[in-house]
Amino acid sequence: MRLTHDPAWLHHASVAAQFGRVAVLAGGDSSERQISLLSGAAVLEALKRRGVTAEAFDPRERALTELAAGRFDRVWIALHGPGGEDGTLQGALEYLGVPYTGSGVLGSAIAMDKLRTKRLAHAIGVPTPAALELNSPQDFELALEQLGLPLIVKPGGQGSSVGMSKVERAEDLPGAYAAARALEASVFAEAWITGGEYTVALLQGAALPSIRIDTPRAFYDYEAKYERDDTRYRCPSGLSEPAERHLANLALAAFAAVGGEGWGRADFMMDAAGRAQLLEINTVPGMTGHSLVPMAAKAAGIDFDELVWRVLETSFVRAPRGGAG
Repeated sequence: MRLTHDPAWLHHASVAAQFGRVAVLAGGDSSERQISLLSGAAVLEALKRRGVTAEAFDPRERALTELAAGRFDRVWIALHGPGGEDGTLQGALEYLGVPYTGSGVLGSAIAMDKLRTKRLAHAIGVPTPAALELNSPQDFELALEQLGLPLIVKPGGQGSSVGMSKVERAEDLPGAYAAARALEASVFAEAWITGGEYTVALLQGAALPSIRIDTPRAFYDYEAKYERDDTRYRCPSGLSEPAERHLANLALAAFAAVGGEGWGRADFMMDAAGRAQLLEINTVPGMTGHSLVPMAAKAAGIDFDELVWRVLETSFVRAPRGGAG
């Protein structure tokens, strides 16, 4: 479904040996460490099933310099959150001259910054919920005045809904702000959108079938994503073909605007008028048993092992130091 012609930059691997020795980076030190380890383990097993020479590599326990000096030919990044998904790791790998999957330094850094992602989306005409940066408690009154209640408070650079809080009463805003601020300095409030939640996976320049997410939780938070069994996923999502195509185009446009590359995911809410509103872009989506990109790929006829292979192919756009990719 909407699997377009291969982008001109993409090189396909016909045999596993073309990848060389692969390090699957997972773990790290972010709040998403455990999810990253699960993603990395699933990716590693898939690569091995396809005959790729690969091993796990946890940056918490091993120096990144081990990746260089010919020990590894490329990296499959399964690190989620700050330090792995925000351009920091990508910059280190660029310096070391080791090719890696997914988005580069710029795309990773921008997409991890939810507020700047929203500003870029707005600039290119992709709708996104109204938001206000919270620099201090002095901004609370303005946020309540401009956004109304309920609203949601988010840290600017965390993944997996870590640190997010729905605020239904004005007196709960300070606590929500404190919870987000405990994780990082960048915090913002966003207008609450009541409607269906949808996600669009992106792979090698194309959009995969959208997924509708239904959760009994107040929103699709960390618990709903990884710990509950009553979250429901609909794929196909039930959208009409024109609406599906429109959502795909919005996802591709937003991904391109932040500088995303290779693969990723765009998350949306539908407002009361049925208009899709971009929430965020993910450049290293989860690859666990609850994850959305594998679900969308399966609906498009791509099994998990093939998906992992195709993501690894995105590393070919970066040439190793001293050689061609």
